Amino acid sequence: MYNFGFHGLDLPMEIKKQNKDVIAGSGYMAPGSFNPLYEALGLYDMGSRQAVDSFCSQLDASSYRRDVIEKYAQALYEQIVDIAQKLAESVGLADSEYLKSWPCHFRMNKYNFTPESVGSSGVQLHTDSGFLTILQDDENVGGLKVMDKSGAIVAVDPSPGAQLVNIGDVAQAWSNGRLCNVKHRVQSTEATIRISIATFLLGPKEEALVKAPLEFVDSEHPRIYVPFTYEDYRKLILSTKLHAGEVLALMRTPS
Repeated sequence: MYNFGFHGLDLPMEIKKQNKDVIAGSGYMAPGSFNPLYEALGLYDMGSRQAVDSFCSQLDASSYRRDVIEKYAQALYEQIVDIAQKLAESVGLADSEYLKSWPCHFRMNKYNFTPESVGSSGVQLHTDSGFLTILQDDENVGGLKVMDKSGAIVAVDPSPGAQLVNIGDVAQAWSNGRLCNVKHRVQSTEATIRISIATFLLGPKEEALVKAPLEFVDSEHPRIYVPFTYEDYRKLILSTKLHAGEVLALMRTPS
């Protein structure tokens, strides 16, 4: 984990606040009433060299740290697109080139666990709104938990050198239910700082629709979800404050 060399969340607040949103929730997130132990810095569209450069400038990154961030962002962007394309091919989609055009969000997370917080949530139970997530977890501090098929919450212990991949809401809608989103949360297990780095492949840009390709729709597999834009979907999550996949259920086609 710490080979990354810089997570930026120990910077002065006035610098962290320079990390502005591009879309809602994409920039600096301060601790709040919903997740009081959590804060994060964000880089929207990490496949864009200009966006990476702007992110580094916002944080007053040194030339060394800028170089590390640029190399890390490029490597993770290429990795998540490659995994997404292989995933699309595995469920029967012949042409997945358009996934390369989907924006990719990069987030550095910090959990400020205190003695009083042990046992409480660092981040509440939720699903990721996008297509696919790669998580570089803290190798020294546990706390990540996922919901299995039975509904039980199980711990995912840190594994040095490993990355975690999970599927989000957009992938479930896009695949017409062939892929399933994953509910997960972070729980405070000890009084310490926990750092993780997440990379999210989000969904189609602007007015393009999240819509199951024709390969996934037939008489035996009717369309489950109405087409929607990723931006509208994110706005609905924020306005309803429903974070654990409930909004996806609202997008189902009339029965």
